[in-house]
Amino acid sequence: MGRLTTHVLDTALGRPGQGIPVSVFRLEAGGERRLLASTLTNADGRCDAPLLEGEAFAAGRYELVFDTTAYFRKAPGGAELPDPPFVGEVVLRFGIAEAGQHYHVPLLVSPWSYSTYRGS
Repeated sequence: MGRLTTHVLDTALGRPGQGIPVSVFRLEAGGERRLLASTLTNADGRCDAPLLEGEAFAAGRYELVFDTTAYFRKAPGGAELPDPPFVGEVVLRFGIAEAGQHYHVPLLVSPWSYSTYRGS
């Protein structure tokens, strides 16, 4: 069964990104965004359940939005952020071609940069 999962790693402090709001949207024809799910990352920087799975997970274009602003503002040992922060809300757009597969989309983030990849 196909599913979409994620996790967040704080590369500045070398630890999981705990308590980060994550939302997943489907990008519809005409550029409209439809919110499908919202959650928070747990102590391991992961979500407690797949963001999407089964019939809710279909081929198409998606967007993951990670709101890292509050996380970095309160992170002990973290950097002092300007207002607005350089990296605040991270938006990742990607395509799902085969809905029967597992798509894992991690976020590696610091107050100054981010990256992602298709994980397993």
